[in-house]
Amino acid sequence: MLFYPATIPLSSRTLNHLAERIRGHRKQCRSRWRRLDPGRQALLALAHLRNDDTYTRLAAGFEIGVATAWRNVQEAITLLSAAADDLDTAMRRIRMLAYAILDGTLIPIDRVADQKPYYDDDPATSHVGVPQWGPTL
Repeated sequence: MLFYPATIPLSSRTLNHLAERIRGHRKQCRSRWRRLDPGRQALLALAHLRNDDTYTRLAAGFEIGVATAWRNVQEAITLLSAAADDLDTAMRRIRMLAYAILDGTLIPIDRVADQKPYYDDDPATSHVGVPQWGPTL
């Protein structure tokens, strides 16, 4: 099997945040030994979440078993979800903002001055992809 270096477009702050959560969880449950240290486990989980790498590829890259890779990613996801706001709190925060991007997708458009979204009928060019939640008129 061949290995190659790769990058994840995330900040080191994100990695450190997750590593601290993992470190705190391990201290709380008095875990004595793990194959990966908290920083490597955080990197493993972020690689899976951001790049959608398979557990088999991650296991080979981190030199661990597939079941260990799965278990470490699931543990990190559980810790992240426990720290997330519930829906009511998130909606209260969103109401205070001028706008919110719920899924993190940025919508590229070429009509910045116009307040209405621009829809192009030509399928060869990109257009605003705004999901509609309701009947199409």
